[in-house]
Amino acid sequence: MKPKRRVNKKNSSTQLNKAPAAVDDSALRKHLMDLLCSRGAHADFDEAIEGLPEGLRGARVKDLPFTPWRLLEHLRLAQWDILEFSRNPKHKSPEWPEGYWPQGDAPPNADAWDASVASFRRDLGEMEKLVRDPSQDLFAPFPWGQGQTLLREAMLVADHNSYHIGQLILLRRLLGAWK
Repeated sequence: MKPKRRVNKKNSSTQLNKAPAAVDDSALRKHLMDLLCSRGAHADFDEAIEGLPEGLRGARVKDLPFTPWRLLEHLRLAQWDILEFSRNPKHKSPEWPEGYWPQGDAPPNADAWDASVASFRRDLGEMEKLVRDPSQDLFAPFPWGQGQTLLREAMLVADHNSYHIGQLILLRRLLGAWK
């Protein structure tokens, strides 16, 4: 679809519609923060993992291809990849799907679970910093990408996290470990 053109009556030339030079995007940034923090209609990351017994972190439910550990690690790995792509032009994404899922169903120990949780929270905080920073243009395509923008990547993090946090809560319900 071609951009709409308008006639400038001052000099009677035809111009493309352009966004104003200085756009106040603070409302958009606030909405993105709400999405990233899961404020609104669904549970957040902390609610989804809170109180999950250590013995169920590697538990499987018949016909489901994941465990709480596999979901946690997938959330962490995918979010890290999106964050690094958003801020590091030299970043190389892991191979799909191997690089986005852990090898085993259960964490090797409680420390591994805790480290994964801490890493997820830290990287989410880093994405939030990028979104809050008014010097970061939400709309400018990354020179190293294929048209991706910070806006797109922040929405991707929020969407992906929401999807898998929902799966984690469903799994906890099926395991009898949800409030």
